[in-house]
Amino acid sequence: MELRTLKAFVEVVRQGGFSEAAKVVFTTQSAVSKAVRQLEDELGLPLLNRIGHRTTMTDAGEVVYRRAVAMLAGRDDLLAELADLSGLARGTLRLGLPPIGNDALFAPVFVVFRSRYPGIEIKLAEQGAKRLEEMVLADEVDLGASLLPVPEVFESQPVRREPMHVLLPSSHPLAGQERVPMAALRDNAFLLFETGFALNGIILDACRSAGFAPDIAARSSQINFIVELVAAGLGVGFLPRLIAEQRQRPGVSHALVVEPEMQWHMAWIWRRGSYLSHVGKAWLDLAAEIAAKS
Repeated sequence: MELRTLKAFVEVVRQGGFSEAAKVVFTTQSAVSKAVRQLEDELGLPLLNRIGHRTTMTDAGEVVYRRAVAMLAGRDDLLAELADLSGLARGTLRLGLPPIGNDALFAPVFVVFRSRYPGIEIKLAEQGAKRLEEMVLADEVDLGASLLPVPEVFESQPVRREPMHVLLPSSHPLAGQERVPMAALRDNAFLLFETGFALNGIILDACRSAGFAPDIAARSSQINFIVELVAAGLGVGFLPRLIAEQRQRPGVSHALVVEPEMQWHMAWIWRRGSYLSHVGKAWLDLAAEIAAKS
């Protein structure tokens, strides 16, 4: 069993097809198809159901996929550990960042890290927290940023904890209040982030605690767009205090959400038990150093 054929199979599953997988592994579609057939012949079991241009995993395929991801991640850990023997003079750090909080929390770390380690290339992936957790487990990034708590398969280093603010149109009856109970927002339309953003879970959990399910008027992945929709009176939005205070706008009022209290707790995460490179450790050390000063 070769890692090459396992990689081809894993990418067919991840990308949803042979042609898309071929682009990722930089080969032809026929070569990817041949590698998967070779793996199936070696194992004596079909791994994929081929339905037109769609592919789905068989039961055997699900087992092989799970094991293959772990084997490929182990290979990457090995290569990273060997590369560490050359120190921090050069290398690559793959980071996964959520769209919310990038500028406030992570930009200062980038600036200092670049000045200390100019030979290190940083590759960024920007996704919602749930997708970033998947990318960390699949070893597509070395470190990801997500909201605590996270599953036991991750180790974590806290970055910052912030209470949540509700964003209200200035014409709203509660505008100007310093504190707003979640129950008081029961009859308002909600403006949430796209599916996959962990921040939505904090908001929806608070609604359940307050005894209602919100009416969702719109979703977006863009903070500024949500702020503009609030200003236009389409509904109410939610942001961590730190982010909300950076998005001050005429026509929008901010208030602390209480009863229940809502906490946004950002952290760096990585696979539990995986090898963390010198580069990754250097990033975490610097992030902790900067967080202690803020």
